[in-house]
Amino acid sequence: MRVVVVGATGNVGTSVVRALEADENVTSVVGVARRPPGSRGGPTEWHKADVVRSDLSPIFEGADVVVHLAWLFQPTRDAVVTWRANVLGSTRVFRAAAEAGVSALVYASSVGAYSPRPKDVPVDESWPTHGFPGAAYGREKAYVERVLDVFENDNPGIRVVRMRPGFIFKREAASEQRRLFAGPFLPRRMVKTGRIPFVPDIPGLKLQVLHAEDAAEAYRLAVTKPVSGAFNIAAEPVLDPRTLAELLGARVVPVSGPLARAAVSAGWHLRLVPAAPGLMELALAIPLMNVDRAREVLGWTPRHTSEDAIRTALEGVHDGAGGDTAPLAPDSMRGRLRELATGVGARATPER
Repeated sequence: MRVVVVGATGNVGTSVVRALEADENVTSVVGVARRPPGSRGGPTEWHKADVVRSDLSPIFEGADVVVHLAWLFQPTRDAVVTWRANVLGSTRVFRAAAEAGVSALVYASSVGAYSPRPKDVPVDESWPTHGFPGAAYGREKAYVERVLDVFENDNPGIRVVRMRPGFIFKREAASEQRRLFAGPFLPRRMVKTGRIPFVPDIPGLKLQVLHAEDAAEAYRLAVTKPVSGAFNIAAEPVLDPRTLAELLGARVVPVSGPLARAAVSAGWHLRLVPAAPGLMELALAIPLMNVDRAREVLGWTPRHTSEDAIRTALEGVHDGAGGDTAPLAPDSMRGRLRELATGVGARATPER
């Protein structure tokens, strides 16, 4: 089985490539990224390509499965750029997969594609995916779901899988995620148990997360098993402010929704943080997911708890950890200065 992974150098992509390389049913792995790794060791074959501009069909020729992971989180200050990469780029990937005659397409959707709902009862994969209109991420993920609806209708012979994970973490991606969401002013030495004074208890703040290794295992199963449709992916337990406070050795401080929104908005408008205010709104609006279908149909069981995933990410931020690809570059003073010089939240980032 020949598998092409688009967006193979980021948080999820590097883990998916490793999982596929270790599978005896996968005979060939092709990694696609705008900036392939400098070291070409290992069995994966690398191609330099941009989903917005490059001719992807030749790269997909002979592939059995295409896994599409590429996604831009920044620039958060220019939604046109992210729309072109995420929506138009995904459309080009799907079209090229059909032109190349692949048998299966596995796409990285997200919990962020789901329509808002109170976090009382977890939703299954039938819950509407119209997104949260106040965040570019939610709008784009929801729109690509509609593009896939059309794609499936037009290409009934292609097996389509939509992965809808929660928030994904691992140590090697900690510096990347610090750059994407917290920005250059976060003192990484403060990100340690006992050093963070409090966790804001915001109404509706409940999150589902998982370790990137577990996400990669779910993708491997989706590639190698004859399954189709959507799969919710998340580990236990659901994280709320009290759980996070226990992990951090911090106290919980009640903070109203309007106050939290105003603080995040001020930080973004003052260019102190790169994450747009809509991302926090989306985190508060998205539903909790029921992951029974992934367990029963994929046969997927996470090896890490959600607390494990958060803990390793926080340790990674504290240590300035990273990987050997461009998106996962370790933290450095030079890198932080470049973030400031190019505008916090204003610079496009590589595929994840």
